[in-house]
This record gives sequence, structure tokens and C-alpha cells, in this order.
Amino acid sequence: MLLPKKMPPKKNAAPAEKPRLGRPSNNLKMGIVGLPNVGKSTLFNTIAKCDLGKSANFPYATIEPEEARVPVPDDRFLWLCSLYKPKSEVPAFLTCIDIAGLTAGASTGAGLGNAFLSNVRAVDGIFQVIRAFDDSDIVHVEGDVNPTRDMEIISTELRLKDIEWVEKNLDTARKNARSAGNNSLEDRKKKEEVAIIEKVLHCLQEENRDVRKGDWNGKEIDVINNMMLLTAKPVIYLVNLSERDYVRKKNKWLPKIKEWIDQNNPGDQLIPFSASLEEQLFSLGEEQAQKEYLEKLGEGVSSALGKITKSGYDGLDLIRYFTAGPDEVRAWSIRRGLKAPQAAGVIHSDFENKFVCGDIMAFEDLKEAGSENACRANGKLAQKGKTYEMVDGDIAHWKCGA
Repeated sequence: MLLPKKMPPKKNAAPAEKPRLGRPSNNLKMGIVGLPNVGKSTLFNTIAKCDLGKSANFPYATIEPEEARVPVPDDRFLWLCSLYKPKSEVPAFLTCIDIAGLTAGASTGAGLGNAFLSNVRAVDGIFQVIRAFDDSDIVHVEGDVNPTRDMEIISTELRLKDIEWVEKNLDTARKNARSAGNNSLEDRKKKEEVAIIEKVLHCLQEENRDVRKGDWNGKEIDVINNMMLLTAKPVIYLVNLSERDYVRKKNKWLPKIKEWIDQNNPGDQLIPFSASLEEQLFSLGEEQAQKEYLEKLGEGVSSALGKITKSGYDGLDLIRYFTAGPDEVRAWSIRRGLKAPQAAGVIHSDFENKFVCGDIMAFEDLKEAGSENACRANGKLAQKGKTYEMVDGDIAHWKCGA
């Protein structure tokens, strides 16, 4: 008797990629946020290598948000430029925006509250500058220096504004759900949305947590992204120290700041820097003069600007791939997880619409081989199709239809 053939086991479907909080864009921006007179504009001026922000010793010196594109340090890019010696060199950039100082009561419109919060809403991530230096010549809007109190003020104001926006969205969602029936998928979706927004409100109001610290599934993230919430944005804390404290790597507030972050927003990055040191280095101009000044301060002292820029880029979940040749070496910023056609589309929409394939090699493979021809001979340059997920450091030559 013939036994029935066993059916082959079903292949496990690839898990659907969970959507991420934030805009589905490759052109993302970091906003420099903080109370007045904490060093925001000084940081912006030096990180942007220009004098756009208006540094001054009084609140609201920066009223309109200023914007700059800041090159992201990358040794791989420099190596490619030395290999190809191109006519044009274009590194990856991080867009930074200097935003006017926030004060207590901003969520209800105090100070420049409404303008501040709308500007924060327009960025994708936050550099929160915290003052941890004493200087009697620089007025503190709260009267004295207390970084954890300042962090609490900003955290509270952003959360209060989110609560206000979520409550408005909840009212609208409930009205839509009441008028919906019970049959169609659209009707069920409207009712699900109410439950999701109620969960978000509970996170902000009852759990006293920022939205980005919640555990959300794909459907919930889609609803959250439509609300463009302030506390859903990634935050990197930049602690502004005096030059003396930065050089000796000691400050009485740093342990308390770290403790506050661990209790309130665990996992968020903390970077100490000194705006006064960065300003001094900027004023010296030439690289050699900066190097000599740093050497005088002590062994291992360096600018924090590169680290800050890179942390913002990484915090937005950006990676870069390169196009390289004798005409141009260029780094292209894309969101992590992007497929080859969409990565090609960052250069031009036709590259995505008429995508055929990409000749792709990893940076490390090229560096080890020494040339494209050697990389190809080693079998390390391969054609990749529409399903290929880009890896940080890929070097790509795109092929598109006519």
C-alpha cells in the first residue's frame, strides 16, 4: 500500500518589519533644544562653522529657528576620496536647527512657548542642551544653575503639550467611532484607533512616560506617527560644562544628570561638552592652532563636535552608502532597513522607478582588495536586486532602465 506523500514543511514567512516612530523620510533633522542661556546658540554656531544663531546674554536671543547642514565625520569617506581622487567630494550631512529657548509654562503659551513647540514638532530628533556650569555673567532664566530641575521643566512641558494634542485626537477619534457601524474593516479600524489613542494617553498621563519609551506594535506606531508627538522623538542629552570641568572630566552635576536619565528615560545618550572650549577652538581657525591649544590643555582633550554630530545621525537611525568614481565620491544618507530601489531613489526618483539592479560591494571588502577590479576578481562585487537591504558602508553603482 502506498503511503500518502508528506507535504513539505511550510517556509516561515519573513517577519514583517515593524514600522519606526517618526517620519518615513531620509531627510531628517535634529533640533537643538533647551532653556534660554544654556549654550544652544554657541553650540550651533560652532557645530555649523558659521554665525547664524544670535548668541546673546538674554532670553530669546534666538527667535527664528536657524538651520545648518553639518558634515558627519567618517573615515571611510576620507579613504574613498584618497583612493579615487575625485573632482568632487560630498560627505554625509546632518541637518541641525537652533530653536529658541523654552521656559516653564511653554505648553500653555508662556514666553515663546507656542513657537518653540511648533518648531520642535517640525524636527525628527532632539539635542537637549543642559547647563552645568556656573557663570555670574550669564543669567539663568530660573535664577540659579540646577540641571535636573531644567531637565524636569523641559520633560514636563513637552509631555503636557503631547497630552493636550492626544486628548484632541481622542475626541476626534471617539466622534468618528460613534458614527461608524460594525461591519466594514474601516469601521473596526476607527474603533481600534480609539483604544490606541487611549493607551498613548495612559502612557503620558498615568505612567508619566515619554511616548518613545512605550512598547508599541505596528498598528499603534502608525497611529502615533500621525499625531507627530514631541515625546516620540529620540533625545540626546548634551551637558554643557565649563572648559575646566570638561578638561578634568569632573563636574558635580554629572552623576545627578545620569541618575535622572536612568530613572526617567533609560537608554538615552549623555554627551558632556564645553561650549566655551568649542567657541575658543572655532575662534582660533586653523587646525594646527586648535591642535596646539588642545595639547596645552592636557593629554586626551579633544573637541566633542564630531561625537555630537555622529550621535545625532545614529540617533535618527540613519546609515550611509557611497557612490564612488573619478568624478565624485559621495555619501548618501538613508534610513536603516531601506531596500536597494528606494536607496537608489534618494539620488533620483527615476533610479527607483526604473530600477534594474545594483553592483554593490562592502567598504571593508574594497579596502582589503585595494581596488574595484581586485574586489570584482575576489567575487566581492555582486549584483543585487530589488529585495536587497542596504548595509551601512555599501558602495553602489546603480543600473536603471531607459
